[in-house]
Amino acid sequence: MRPGRRGLLAAAATALSAALLLTGCASSHLTGSNPPTTSASVPTPPGASFGAPAPEDVPSATCDPFTSLRAMSPLPEPGHMPAGSAMERIASRGRMVVGTDTGSNPMSFRDPISGDIRGFDIDIANWISEAIFGEVRIEYRILGTGDRVRALQDGDVDIVVKSMSITCERTELMDFSAPYYVASQRILVYRNSGIESVAGLAHKSVCATRNSTPIARIQRKVPGARLVTTNTWADCLVLMQQGQVDGIVSDEPLLSGIAQQDPWVRIVGDPIGTEYYGVGIPKGENDMVRFVNGVLEQRRADGSWQRAYTTWLSQLGPGIPPPTNYRD
Repeated sequence: MRPGRRGLLAAAATALSAALLLTGCASSHLTGSNPPTTSASVPTPPGASFGAPAPEDVPSATCDPFTSLRAMSPLPEPGHMPAGSAMERIASRGRMVVGTDTGSNPMSFRDPISGDIRGFDIDIANWISEAIFGEVRIEYRILGTGDRVRALQDGDVDIVVKSMSITCERTELMDFSAPYYVASQRILVYRNSGIESVAGLAHKSVCATRNSTPIARIQRKVPGARLVTTNTWADCLVLMQQGQVDGIVSDEPLLSGIAQQDPWVRIVGDPIGTEYYGVGIPKGENDMVRFVNGVLEQRRADGSWQRAYTTWLSQLGPGIPPPTNYRD
């Protein structure tokens, strides 16, 4: 049975403490400063990516978001970036500014013991930094899901590595590397909720982060579901533990991280969609796109990708790097 009210409140407090640890207590994107939005029809704020087409729904003749610029080969030696390139600008600054978050275990999270930011996404960022400097020189900027595109457009970050799905709508505003990971989208519910698939969310409340791609899918697949949006996945967990939502919809790696914080929850149902993660890059920085693609090619070939998968994502079963499709 679902835990009683006292157990729920205790669990919520525990999860909230964990969320604060993971976010380093310094993020301005907690719901205390921007409370959850609850509505039958989620309002779309200016610049939001609500309603972004699901990858499998995109007509290939109209948009091909998964084809990226051909990888740079050979890569320049660390410390010797091409003159006038985005990589040289980063190298001259002495650090790379990366947009990510610290509450998306196992993709990107703050280790509560060491205080370091770690995860699969962080490994990707480290590889790019090492290719520029020969070592990791990264300044992290913690971003909410809805802040990723703006941060690139405003020049606040050099790249975004934050479990960011490649969509046609986003490619109008920014550039992407080739996909570095493919994730299934599923739902997380209480073990005895009676919900076994996405159809079970009809007339139920479901939580997702603002501007995330699962929102559009749920709106299409279960029009009767009541959507609740928050700034972080940790906030969704707290709402579910408090009984304010019946489930959480997200990508499977993120749900697996949430499930590790609460033994009463489980991931159910068949995948409701597929997401291809790419490194976000400012629009028009073709040299950086080609460079990052070259780094990803190199790390696939030398086994680094597989080692990172084994470290962070092996609980999801066997994994292989996504296929690449290049254009000149």
